[in-house]
Amino acid sequence: MAKTQDIKRRIRSVKNTMQLTRAMRMVAAAKLRRAQERMMAARPYVHGMTRVLRSLAARANPEEHPLLQEHGDKKVEIVVLTADKGLCGAFNSGIIRTAERFAEGLRNKEMTWNAVGKKGRDYFRRRYELKRARADLFRTVEFDAAQEISADLIERYVDQELDQIYLVFNEFKSAIQARPVVLQLLPIEPEEIASGEVADEYIYEPSAKELFDELLPKYIENQVFQAMLESVAAEHAARMTAMESATNNAGELIESLTLTMNRVRQASITTEIIEVVSGAEALN
Repeated sequence: MAKTQDIKRRIRSVKNTMQLTRAMRMVAAAKLRRAQERMMAARPYVHGMTRVLRSLAARANPEEHPLLQEHGDKKVEIVVLTADKGLCGAFNSGIIRTAERFAEGLRNKEMTWNAVGKKGRDYFRRRYELKRARADLFRTVEFDAAQEISADLIERYVDQELDQIYLVFNEFKSAIQARPVVLQLLPIEPEEIASGEVADEYIYEPSAKELFDELLPKYIENQVFQAMLESVAAEHAARMTAMESATNNAGELIESLTLTMNRVRQASITTEIIEVVSGAEALN
């Protein structure tokens, strides 16, 4: 009987856990819808700006703006976007593995890490030189946070404290798929001009310097902001999928425990019947 009570207690515990995972899946689904709407609304603008700036970078004189100038490739910083919370499957571990694999090819360089998100901060702080760390930015993704991160990166690049800056984040593909992306943030990668093709010259109005002063910082800010939006949408999708899987597993476990409990109860009843019959026969 004690064993039956233990199984009942475990079934109740699993049911309580299943209620939590089901609720978390519903919350993640609601948050995913809002995050996906913001991300999809920002994508066309960011992609359009990227095309324009890469085209300008291929044709403009690098001396026009410090963000167009290349300093070399010795001092590299990797900015990694992870979640502030767990319970989202392989979302955090996958992006960390991607960043570390990319960093393996940079072993001969002076490399530093910049973590955005608690999970990345806690991981890289224990293992590498963590230059910057920020957390609690993904609860409500604001453009001000992207501006703050970008301003710091731009200042250090212009001061030649850094030669290259890479952004590593999860790009949202669908509710069940995210793609780890390594994006070169600075220097801006120029558009490739086909062999034999003559690059068109642009006429700038106002001057090229005024345009670059306005556009290049905005380009960096929008790239960081878009990466944050993509990361948040991918995080909610991963958490929704993980909680749905956990809910299904809990249901299967409850079925298995119920079957076990019924077998134990049946065995107990059978034993009691045998004892009664044996006692009756002994009396006869």
